[in-house]
Amino acid sequence: MSTVNQSTWFEKGMSFAEYRASMSVNQEELGRVYEQLTFTEDDLAFWKELSGRNWKGVVLTADWCGDAALCVPVIQRIAEESSIELRFLIRDENLELMDQYLTNGTARAIPIFIFLDQDGNEACVWGPRSPEVQEMITAARATLPAADAPDFEEKQKQLYRTFKEKITTDPAIWRTVIESVKAKLTA
Repeated sequence: MSTVNQSTWFEKGMSFAEYRASMSVNQEELGRVYEQLTFTEDDLAFWKELSGRNWKGVVLTADWCGDAALCVPVIQRIAEESSIELRFLIRDENLELMDQYLTNGTARAIPIFIFLDQDGNEACVWGPRSPEVQEMITAARATLPAADAPDFEEKQKQLYRTFKEKITTDPAIWRTVIESVKAKLTA
């Protein structure tokens, strides 16, 4: 377990309601996942057990991010069931923190969820996506033309639009996030 204390970042963050109200790009998708997500009895028992930890969390995110439109509402609902208060920070306004959590040591991929113990120290980190969603996007990207192809940008935008639609409407994909977060919080 890290001894990095992130309480200052938590205090700086927005509540979920404030973050949601500030959104202008993916508010509808985030809302759909948040409203339609359901948990199993096993999930609920797991979240209840977690609630005794007195954790809180810092989320690095951005409204334009399709992965955030999926993961933020799922993990917000988990947090609500687990008595974990999350605070939201916009990635590009908090690069000092973001650069501590680079994906593969290079990418400012979001969302990143930094779970803090009762003393404000990092307990675990999850993000930016479940392994299954990572496999899906990797496979989808493999279908794109070469980066220097004249239609690359258009095809890439279409791929991300289609992908965001799929991940924010398919409860089976939401389930992969739930299971991945459970595994991380169990470790």
